[in-house]
Amino acid sequence: MASTFTNDLQRAAGPKGRYAFISLGCPKNTVDSERMLGLLRLEGYELVDSPEGADFAVVNTCGFIEQARLESFGAIDEMLDLKRQGLLRGVIVSGCLAERQKEQLLEHRPDIDHLVGVFGRDEVTKVADRLIGGMEEQRLVFRPAPSKPLEDGNRLRITPGHYAYLKISEGCDRLCTFCAIPKMRGKHATKPIEEIIAEATELAASGVRELVVVAQDTTYYGMDLYGEPRLVELLGELEKVEGLDWVRLMYLYPMYFSDQLIDTIAQSKKIVPYIDMPLQHINDRMLKRMQRRVNRAQTEELVGKLRERIPGLVLRTTLITGFPGETDEQFEELVDYVRDAKFERLGVFTYSNEPDTPAARLPDHVLEEVMQQRQARLMQAQQEVAFAWGDQQVGTQQEVLIDAPLPGEQGVWLGRTSADAPDVDCAVFVTGEGLKPGDLVPCEIVARSDYDLVGVAVGDAR
Repeated sequence: MASTFTNDLQRAAGPKGRYAFISLGCPKNTVDSERMLGLLRLEGYELVDSPEGADFAVVNTCGFIEQARLESFGAIDEMLDLKRQGLLRGVIVSGCLAERQKEQLLEHRPDIDHLVGVFGRDEVTKVADRLIGGMEEQRLVFRPAPSKPLEDGNRLRITPGHYAYLKISEGCDRLCTFCAIPKMRGKHATKPIEEIIAEATELAASGVRELVVVAQDTTYYGMDLYGEPRLVELLGELEKVEGLDWVRLMYLYPMYFSDQLIDTIAQSKKIVPYIDMPLQHINDRMLKRMQRRVNRAQTEELVGKLRERIPGLVLRTTLITGFPGETDEQFEELVDYVRDAKFERLGVFTYSNEPDTPAARLPDHVLEEVMQQRQARLMQAQQEVAFAWGDQQVGTQQEVLIDAPLPGEQGVWLGRTSADAPDVDCAVFVTGEGLKPGDLVPCEIVARSDYDLVGVAVGDAR
C-alpha cells in the first residue's frame, strides 16, 4: 500500500500530496470548502478528480437535518471503503457533522484519520501535513467560535467562474426551536464591510458577474459589530464594485426588514429583484412554537410591501410541514396561504426531529406518513402557482445568464434569469450560437417546460 503513494512524492518538484475533495451542504459550507481548497493549494497540495490513488480525501459535511447527515455518512463511508481497499491513504472529515458529533463520529467510524470542526477549518493544511507524515496524534481539531468570522479570501472556487457565493456573517442568534445551526456554527458574527468589499472586488476581478450574498440571517447583518443592522450600507458599497452585474440576496429573515432596505433593493442597478425569505409557516401558533418571532399579520404586511415597492419582484421561501402539534386546520391554513401568496419559488421540508433541539421535547409529534402527505399537498398547490407564473413569462424578453452547455445538445445552453438562484431554482434552456458560460444574453421566452423556461437568444451577448 505504501508504494502506491510514495513515487510521486519523492520527486523534488512534485506536490506535497494529492487529494480529493467532497463538498456537501449549503452555500455557506461551499465557501468553507473553497477556503480549505485554497489553503491546501497555497501549501503545495494538488487537487485531483478521483480519490482512487490519492493520498487523502477531505469530506466537508453537512449536519443540519437527518437527510443531510445520511448523505454525509454515505460520502464518508465511500471514502473509508477506498481506504480499506488500499486505494486511498487517509480520510479527513470536516464541517458541520464533525462539529456536531465530534468524538461520537470517531467512535462510530474509527477509520477516519482526522476530524476538523467548523472553526478549525483554516488548520486543514496542518492536518494534511500530519496525515502525510504518518503522525497519528491530535486527530481532533475543534476550536471555539471566534468573536468575528474567519477570513474567506484566497479561495479555490468550485462554482463556475461567472458566479460566486459571498458569505457576510457566520452563526445565528435566532434560536428557532427546530434548528441546531447555532450549536454547530455559534452565535452571529458580522464580517466587517471593508473585508467583504475587498473580497467582492477580488471575485469581480477574477470574472465573477453574479454575487450570491449568503449568511444564516442576512437582515441581521451588523447587529453584533455595529450595534444596528448595516445591510443597507453594505449593499451600497457592493453597488460600487466594478465588474459585477447581479447581486442576489439569500436568507433574509422577515425581522429587521426596514423600509430603507426595501428602497435600496428597489432602486439598485445591480441587486436583482429576487428575495429569498424563509418563512417556515404562516399559522400564528406554529410560528410561536417554532420561536420565529413574527406572526401572520406581520408577514403579510411585509410581503405586501415588497410586492408593491419592488418592480418585478420574485419571492422565494421555504416551509416546514409536520412540525410538532401541527393540526389539520393549521396545515390547511398553510395550503391556502401558498395559493394566495403566490410565491414564485417555494420549497417544502418535512419536520426533522433533531434530538438536541427544543422542538424534540415538544408533545404531539406528527406521523412520518402524515408529514409526507402534507408535503405532497403543499408542493401540488405550489406547482399550480409556479406553472401559472411560468406561462406568464412566455412571450417576454429577458436577460439570461448562461451557466453551461446542455450535455448532448448542439447550440443549446443552460441559463438562468434573475428569477433563479443557482442550484436551488429553475433554469432556462437557451438556443443560440456562439454563446459561452458567463454571457448575459437577451432571450425571447418561447415556452414553459414544467418549472423551467425555454428561450431563444435574440441579441448580442455581453
